[in-house]
Amino acid sequence: MLTQHGKELILGPLLLAELGCSVTHVTGFDTDQLGTFTRDQARPGSQLDAARRKAEIGMDLSGLPLGLASEGAFVPDPHVGILPWDVEIVIWIDRERGLEIVGMAQGEAHDHQQVLEDWPSVQQFAAQADFPNHGLVLRPNGPDDPQFVKDLHDWAALEAAFHRLHRLSAQGQVFAESDLRAHRNPTRQNLIRQAGLDLIARLKSPCPSCATPGYAAVSAVPGLQCRACGTPTRLPVATLWRCVRCGHEERKPLVSPSQRADPSRCECCNP
Repeated sequence: MLTQHGKELILGPLLLAELGCSVTHVTGFDTDQLGTFTRDQARPGSQLDAARRKAEIGMDLSGLPLGLASEGAFVPDPHVGILPWDVEIVIWIDRERGLEIVGMAQGEAHDHQQVLEDWPSVQQFAAQADFPNHGLVLRPNGPDDPQFVKDLHDWAALEAAFHRLHRLSAQGQVFAESDLRAHRNPTRQNLIRQAGLDLIARLKSPCPSCATPGYAAVSAVPGLQCRACGTPTRLPVATLWRCVRCGHEERKPLVSPSQRADPSRCECCNP
């Protein structure tokens, strides 16, 4: 596992306990080249592309045939689109068998941001942002300034960085934001752990046709009928499971045959 932010300490014990798999921590490549949350290095490609690249580089450096990697993405929440949301994936690549299996978890992110003008306001913001348990990043002026100070996880360092950046700011302002790197963000660590457990569940799930691990739900099947008019709604009736190798599929019901949707969820009864 190639990482420089302590993710092997989260995932290693899980894989050892559940699979008897020993995780080797790999170094020798700066993973910041694949994208940073401080926005000084854009991520080429998708979240999955970055995770896959980390796993492949880790295998190349270690000479091992199995690669493990984690990658996070911060997006608007899928419900109302205004809350910070963290999507975490953990990828397992088996070069010898040609397998790629991905675990995933998502939830509300610990991602606070604010423009601040004096030290008392910094202290208040930091307390609200659960500092120093969660780290902070500071920039002069605003969120797009290329200068920044990270690795702030004690009050003395935070105060020194604030005063230095405040002197550099033409507006007399400093932009503060949560450090989203895994080793400075315990909320994110918890989601990485959940994604690891999802990966383990998939690795323990063999295909009923070819016995390849990774057999899991890939999508929901909508169509639960309205209780009032019988029209199919967008609510799910089943999940679709698929094998990562042979493509075997099956639908697994989520509801009983007699269950119906409330008319409030029906686009005909409640357009």
